[in-house]
Amino acid sequence: MATGATVSQGSQPLTGLAKRLVNDGVFSAEVAQDAVAQARSANQPFIHYIISHRLVSAHRAATAASEEFGLPLFDLDMLADDVIPREVIAESLITKHKALPLKIRDNRLYIALADPTNIQALDEIKFSTGKTTEAVIVEEDKLVRRLEHFLDSANDAMDELNTEDLELEAGDSTQEEKDEAEDAANETPIVRFVNKVLLDAIRKGASDIHFEPYEKAYRVRCRIDGMLQEVHRPPLNLANRLTARLKVMSRMDISERRVPQDGRIKLKVSNRRTIDFRVNTLPTLWGEKIVLRILDPGSAKMGVEALGFEPDQKEAYLTTLEQPQGMILVTGPTGSGKTVSLYTGLNILNTEERNISTAEDPVEINLEGINQVHVNPKVGLTFAEALRAFLRQDPDVVMVGEIRDLETAEISIKAAQTGHMVLSTLHTNSAPETLTRLRNMGVPAFNIATSVSLIIAQRLGRRLCGNCKQPITLPEAALLEEGFTPEQVANLELHEANAEGCSKCNRGYKGRVGIYEMMKMSPEIAECIMQNGNSLDILRVAQEQGFRTLRQSGLMKVAAGLTSLEELNRVIKV
Repeated sequence: MATGATVSQGSQPLTGLAKRLVNDGVFSAEVAQDAVAQARSANQPFIHYIISHRLVSAHRAATAASEEFGLPLFDLDMLADDVIPREVIAESLITKHKALPLKIRDNRLYIALADPTNIQALDEIKFSTGKTTEAVIVEEDKLVRRLEHFLDSANDAMDELNTEDLELEAGDSTQEEKDEAEDAANETPIVRFVNKVLLDAIRKGASDIHFEPYEKAYRVRCRIDGMLQEVHRPPLNLANRLTARLKVMSRMDISERRVPQDGRIKLKVSNRRTIDFRVNTLPTLWGEKIVLRILDPGSAKMGVEALGFEPDQKEAYLTTLEQPQGMILVTGPTGSGKTVSLYTGLNILNTEERNISTAEDPVEINLEGINQVHVNPKVGLTFAEALRAFLRQDPDVVMVGEIRDLETAEISIKAAQTGHMVLSTLHTNSAPETLTRLRNMGVPAFNIATSVSLIIAQRLGRRLCGNCKQPITLPEAALLEEGFTPEQVANLELHEANAEGCSKCNRGYKGRVGIYEMMKMSPEIAECIMQNGNSLDILRVAQEQGFRTLRQSGLMKVAAGLTSLEELNRVIKV
């Protein structure tokens, strides 16, 4: 290994960070020389080049830069958003130099930088702000993430907001107070900001939006590809105005802040596309939290190919749907895509010749040609009552949002045994457990064996970005321990997410992929149920007939490069 005194690039010796990393044994002199040349050719900072090309980790590069240039090193994860000084640096300078303001002390402004050689950034910020600037070294990946949040929260709509607080009394409001709240909700800047949040969430493919008040902060988060991410942090004194605006849009009582409320928003985003939002408010310690569930009718009209079934699973689902009677049960946790799977099946069955009725709590997406009922237990319209009414309405297909109790289960099974196709959901972890759950609810084993046709257990995992996913190599022993077969290991090409992501994805992932286990009722499984076999007994019998568990199906998605092993382990435990 060449030392710092002898390392050179042609006739010019390596200096600065490149020299230190070579001396520290991070990489060889030849690698350093090539990296310096490539970074110059690409007009990139050296530190950005070596991190983006995975020659060194962001943490190691930041540590070395701190030691080489004698600058303090700071962990951005330890910095609270509400202490970052805002409006002190123009957004254009922040974007241009990737510089985040950290703190102002007296007339000294501390700036977070990943590249300590960017002297131009400090000079321009000093000239713009009139303050003495000092650089603080941070890890590049953490800086990129914090800058995204910082710039999002400083959008144009928020720049125009009047941050003067509008106090709302906690007790009953007079008509004058209601009018004031409505006036605040209809202020143009507030309207623009809320609309921007909704439209941005739709563009990013979010499923939910959370507006959350806390004692010293207010944040807006979106659930994208199943993961919550902070997207805005508006000033806390705007909380009441934002809440009022959302309530007005949802046609809720803006003066009622003591109990939860439900509402809906319909947003027309184009001449041919309208998005529905299901809105719920919840009184919390520091104000009302509001969650919007985004209901895109387009998601219910996907073809069966878009669900991500394996060929044999797709055939099993379509074959069962064609049967004149029986029961299809879809199971999985909240957010696993059960509704989309059911709606896809309903759309396949939705023809002029069929009478289809659904009982849902709530009705999430309107489907033309299908009679949808919103159950309301407060007035006695339960799933069971709706089902009884359906059976007097000459149905061909019945969908029950969820089987929650014995009464609903018994009526559903009766319908499946008397010439109707029934679709429903249960909250269990796997297909075999669904059969034992029905028995534990009190349904006789004979009725289960003769009515249930197909059980689908499912999960949703984040899909790897096809543009920036990266190959990864793991030891054979580790792969076998994860559940891969020796045959799979022999030809396996694994990929992982690029943590930095690209312009087409969200930190290495884009969209989601369905993972399924599908159990068709067979004479052998029916016999096992009749003999009071538990879920393990049923699983053993099913596996003898070629049944794949969720884990096995997920490993197939990993092997196909659709998702990562890390993501599979997140959604399905070993």
